[in-house]
Amino acid sequence: MYIEIIYALIISALLTLFFQWMIKKSKGNLYTSIRGGTPRAVGIAPFIAMVLFLPQPYNYLVTLIGFFAFFDDIIGRKKIKSLKIEFGQLFRGIGMILVAVIGYNFLGPASILVALMIQPLNIADMQPGTACSAVIIMCLLAVISMFSVLNGFIVPSIILAACIGYAPLDYKGKIMMGEIGNHSFAVGLGISYTLIGGFYGLKYGIGYSNGSILGVLALFIAISFLIALLRRENLKVFIETRLGIQDPHFGDYVMDVMTGGGLGDLIRRILLRNRQIVVKNNLLIHLGFRRLLLNPDN
Repeated sequence: MYIEIIYALIISALLTLFFQWMIKKSKGNLYTSIRGGTPRAVGIAPFIAMVLFLPQPYNYLVTLIGFFAFFDDIIGRKKIKSLKIEFGQLFRGIGMILVAVIGYNFLGPASILVALMIQPLNIADMQPGTACSAVIIMCLLAVISMFSVLNGFIVPSIILAACIGYAPLDYKGKIMMGEIGNHSFAVGLGISYTLIGGFYGLKYGIGYSNGSILGVLALFIAISFLIALLRRENLKVFIETRLGIQDPHFGDYVMDVMTGGGLGDLIRRILLRNRQIVVKNNLLIHLGFRRLLLNPDN
């Protein structure tokens, strides 16, 4: 099992160089004009490494979400007029539902939270290196927490190796991991913390299922705060200029990471319809409820 960690690193690094070159040369819709020209969806490299080297059945869930995420990358933001949503949102939603449903057989109720991990990682990928930093930090914590458990650190170690192999060009802003990358890392991290939570749930007598749910929930909260911290300057500009929320607080950044983006706005439109809720309570403002309840289409 240990040699597979090294293989994951090497395969991810080599495939990252290959897909960067291939996408750049093809000049297709995965080659964006961002930063003067940037290959997108290069996250297919660590995705392949995780599919190859993660133990079964966990690689099945990464394969599943990566499949639908890649359609999201290829099709982009084209709208389905009859449904008033984007194709990408539809594919992402289908992938998340399937991860939650099929993953229930392997992970129990925690599979629902594993699917929701896609949200914060998707927001993180909007800034070079942020998603990689979040994945590396949370994987290191996972490896440390499970290092004394026989082979317990294998899953987060393979994810960490795949990320490290991919990361250098991402930090330089020369590539973007795209939906296939951040979705795959999100599910991989969710699986890791499900296993960690389940182990400690059994150890401390609260049960595997309860422990696994708490493990993924802790990951979701911790990584949302981490990404909000790493992206705070960009989020401040975005929230003020694009969303019209003046003098945003750190709570607004966290709420944007937890609930922002197209999927979050779609859920808000469904729940709030044409309503716009004005938050005046000072405590709620500091906690980020202006961002949480903002319905951008109104």
